[in-house]
Amino acid sequence: MTADEIIKYCLENLEGVVLVNSWGERGIFYNPQNKLKRGVYILTVKEKDGENDGSSNLDRDGIYRVNLGVRKQTFLNAFKSVPARPAKGGVVDMAFDFTATDKILPHPVYGWMSWICCLNPSDETFEKLKPLIAEAHAYAKEKFEKRKI
Repeated sequence: MTADEIIKYCLENLEGVVLVNSWGERGIFYNPQNKLKRGVYILTVKEKDGENDGSSNLDRDGIYRVNLGVRKQTFLNAFKSVPARPAKGGVVDMAFDFTATDKILPHPVYGWMSWICCLNPSDETFEKLKPLIAEAHAYAKEKFEKRKI
């Protein structure tokens, strides 16, 4: 899988989404008819380290990270606990190698918000991510409905 293929999958299979380029990453937001300024995050693709996020060593050639927000219970089912929020520039206190590719992991910075990630998912791992992407989309829709009121 390439980062572009993942973005394309989201744009073609998730209704009401828009692509936004910002903060050095591409984001898929739920925002039908652009009713909100940005919309609600579903997924991002990050292809380089940032000032507050270098834990995945994304500056390696060809490395990217897919990030998505899932429900707290889904996060708990996968990782058994939700970590505390790290200090600015820090990493969540969880025993994972955040540089590992093709593994579904807690997000190294936003795990405390029940975000997960995967560096360079294979086709097989992307199939495992698809239901999580669908969940992130449904969750974003719920948040959108609360925000637009």
